Amino acid sequence: MKSSKSDALKFFNFKALIESLIAIFVGFLLGAIVLLVFGYSPVETYYWLFKGALGSTNGIASTLAYSTPIMLTALTFAISARTGIFNIGAEGSFYFGAIAAVIFTNIWGNMWFGLAMGMLLGALWSLPAAFLKVYRGVHEVISTIMLNWIAWFFVLWLVVGPYANPNDPNKTIRIPESARLPLIGNTDLSIAFIIAVIASVLTYYLLWHTVFGFGMRASGINPKAARYGGVNPNKAIIWSFVIGGIMSGLGGAMKIMGEPPTYAISQGMANVYGLGFDGIGVALVGRNHPLGIIFAAIFFGMLRAGTPLMQIGAQVPLEIIKVIQGIIVITVAIPGLYDLIKKAFKRGEA
Repeated sequence: MKSSKSDALKFFNFKALIESLIAIFVGFLLGAIVLLVFGYSPVETYYWLFKGALGSTNGIASTLAYSTPIMLTALTFAISARTGIFNIGAEGSFYFGAIAAVIFTNIWGNMWFGLAMGMLLGALWSLPAAFLKVYRGVHEVISTIMLNWIAWFFVLWLVVGPYANPNDPNKTIRIPESARLPLIGNTDLSIAFIIAVIASVLTYYLLWHTVFGFGMRASGINPKAARYGGVNPNKAIIWSFVIGGIMSGLGGAMKIMGEPPTYAISQGMANVYGLGFDGIGVALVGRNHPLGIIFAAIFFGMLRAGTPLMQIGAQVPLEIIKVIQGIIVITVAIPGLYDLIKKAFKRGEA
């Protein structure tokens, strides 16, 4: 128990904190250099970034709303990383969670049923990659990339076909009012954020305070040693895919059920595309730790929420803003990526 607790708290050690702070500083510094090269004021640009993201109630609400779906897709990647695999299939499960919310809330009109079906379809979509990995030895990166595209085109067909809104061709039919997630105050933030935080805390408890979670982490560190200790690494891999699929499916469902005023999947799936991939960056910044992911997701949400005022207040073009955000994200993610690569080499040596 003592070693388990110390491992769980490793994320919060002084060294990791300093590394993260240095990475954030370097990211903003490199972004400032790019701004200077293009003739814009870094001080003014960053002022409007923070003002837009944290300077008002609506700004904070937008930051937390943006952070919600990527918090859950980050958990998908982190759970698998802790089990020793590189699952990038959150995107596909997210699509199925979103379309499940549209379909089943319009059948039953119940919020909890919509969330449950989103989790179920997200989990089911994760199984092909899990079985291919365990029983055929297909690398999860290859299978999940291919399955993401299959999910994309299948759900896109549902969006533009059977579940298109006959009154508005730019989106699907809407989530009925009885199944929409309650909003917090007069903002665009719903209780989805609270549910996502609870999911992160429960994931932390599962991985560090249960025998089941210990087996998953042991498989990720050394599969042979884990098998010798009575843990089946293949079962651990399958469960990591399933639990990860549940998280992404929940994220997809909550994205649609708690997104005013749309409450639907946009034409071309613009409002759900890329959030599974964004979760990988969030997981790396959070060091694949469920509690660290909460803060990393909020950081990413801040970068997104501050974009409009950066454009308006500092007159910086959106293209340059995206470059700045990309530099910051990559720089901040480097320590987590280094940890992941180091652990992968250790497993190979073992």
